[in-house]
Order: sequence, then C-alpha cells, then structure tokens
Amino acid sequence: MIFSLGKSIEILERTPGVVTALLQGLSNEWIFNNEGADTWSPYDIIGHYIEGEKTDWIPRMRIILSNDDDKRFVPFDRFAQLKNDKNKPIDALLLDFAELRKNNIQELKEANLNEEKLNKKGIHPEFGEVTLRQLLAAWVDHDLNHICQISRVMAKQYKDEIGPWTKYIAIVNK
Repeated sequence: MIFSLGKSIEILERTPGVVTALLQGLSNEWIFNNEGADTWSPYDIIGHYIEGEKTDWIPRMRIILSNDDDKRFVPFDRFAQLKNDKNKPIDALLLDFAELRKNNIQELKEANLNEEKLNKKGIHPEFGEVTLRQLLAAWVDHDLNHICQISRVMAKQYKDEIGPWTKYIAIVNK
C-alpha cells in the first residue's frame, strides 16, 4: 500500500481504543506478565506508547517541519517506560495514552501536510536522513507491531496450558 495520511490516521486514531478494549480492567497477571527476562509486559508496552506520544512522533515531525537548519532528532529512549513507577493503574495509563494520542492526532491534522511537507527530511540518530512520510508510516507500523506484541505476550501466558494445540496456535511459538 502506498502511504496515505488519511489511511494512517485511521489506524493511529484506533490504537488507544484497541489496547483499551484488550487491557482495561484485566487482572495483574495479564497486565504485568511478560515473555521472560528482558521482555515487556502489556503494562510496559502501554508505557512505551505514552513515551512515544510525548517524545517521539510529533516532536520529530515538528523538527522536520521547522525552519531550523538543524534537523537532528533527539534520541528516543525506547526503554524509558521501564524506569517509571509501576503503581499507576493500567486504566489510568490507558486514559493517558488516549488523551496524548488525541492531542497528537489533532496536531497532525492541523499540520496541513502535503507532498512537499511529506518529503521534507530529518536526521535520525541511527538511520540518518528520513522523510516525514517515512516517520509517519513507521508510527502506524509501530502501533500495529505493539498490538501484536501485546497479543503474543498475553497468549504465551497459556502456552503450557493449551497442550497439543500449540501445534496450531502459532502466536505462542513466536
């Protein structure tokens, strides 16, 4: 599929609702369990979404669209959420994520992006030059990646319990 801002917004607007429907009100075993050492729980993933809303996608769009000569992105700490207090209830995190995303989608829409703006470039700390189009497409795929990750982490909680069905339930074998 060729990048489309409208189609991208379709996914970006839905992500908070999807993860809220999946996680809201669940017991801690579903929320805090992960896949083992150095892996993330659904709680961690929601924290990661929040960090991205605050410091990654829209801040980088602002850098690309700015009149500043320096288009270097501030490095994104992909693990910042692991340093946060784990006492905040998941439902509160989900609300925070939804509110931040709503505001960021509004700013995205108000940017009045056109082909010229989508082709503007910023400097990623690892990848070098990237276009705004690539950044926004990556935001969509980032959302979808973590929705899959949440589902996989949760599915693996019952891997030992499903017995022979592990043959047919591929998600627990990834």
